[in-house]
Amino acid sequence: MKKIINCPENFVNEVIEGILIAHPDKLRAVSEDKRSLVRLNSPIPGKVAIATGGGSGHLPIFLGYVGTGLADGVAVGNVFSSPTPAQMLAVTNAINGGAGILYLYGNYQGDTLNFDMAAEMARLEGIQVETVLVSDDIASAPRNKWKTRRGVAGLFFAYKIAGACAEEGANLQTVKRVAEKVVENTCSMGVALSPCIVPEAGRPGFHLGDDEMEIGMGIHGERGVRRGQLQTADEITTTLIESIIDDLPFTKGDSVAILVNGLGATPKEELYIMYRKASEILSKAEINISRKFVGEYATSMEMAGASISLLRLDKELIKLLDAEADSPFYSNP
Repeated sequence: MKKIINCPENFVNEVIEGILIAHPDKLRAVSEDKRSLVRLNSPIPGKVAIATGGGSGHLPIFLGYVGTGLADGVAVGNVFSSPTPAQMLAVTNAINGGAGILYLYGNYQGDTLNFDMAAEMARLEGIQVETVLVSDDIASAPRNKWKTRRGVAGLFFAYKIAGACAEEGANLQTVKRVAEKVVENTCSMGVALSPCIVPEAGRPGFHLGDDEMEIGMGIHGERGVRRGQLQTADEITTTLIESIIDDLPFTKGDSVAILVNGLGATPKEELYIMYRKASEILSKAEINISRKFVGEYATSMEMAGASISLLRLDKELIKLLDAEADSPFYSNP
């Protein structure tokens, strides 16, 4: 294992420490273990606050999207492991401005169990909490069971749009409605070319041959829908984008935001090759690309591979997607 780390057991703590030192004007820790972090000006009186969280190893998800027009706080677990209910409750208390809290995170069993427990503890303290689970990975369940799907790179759209809605001063039910609208209209699918290594494990979580790829693999190495010979960029992109179009389905005349996302070890040049083909396919289908994002938005340590996400847009979502945002890892404009 070759990594630029110190003691593997200290990996997550040292990452968080480095981020806090680098961005003292944006983030602060609110727990002794520094695993509960909030935007610097939290709490904001009268504002609906958005709390998120999940395992480390996916930067900029989850920690990277805490800031103006995005999430208000985050609880950070070990690599690929859920944060604890106590860490999430610490975030909840620190961002509570009296208008309620939206828990917004990916649909994974460990996270839902711990966050549901934190929500119950918060309600006992008189804090109103609602939850929206992001479930955009079409490879993890069929369309008729879309609410059971995993949350992957589509989380970015949910943070951006729900965060903008909350920043405008909307009430909790409105912010929840907008977040649910994003989730219902977002589809993602990815491809893995190589495994990743959890520092404390010291070995790959799965194996792929030098000439192999896996379509639909999850961001923790969950089984995909097909493993086989490595294909060209155009062939991979066609498989992903056509599967996504067919799923919702996206249709002629739709306006979409597209996210071509690198999983950690994929050069941006390769992502643009994929975007080129995705744009061609969408154009032929008469689906309009209204907004585009290319880069690393949700990773899996040093996994090589990429995902594509499409969000069907309307006037409300476009306005919120274009709103101002600022965090250590993402800013708009």
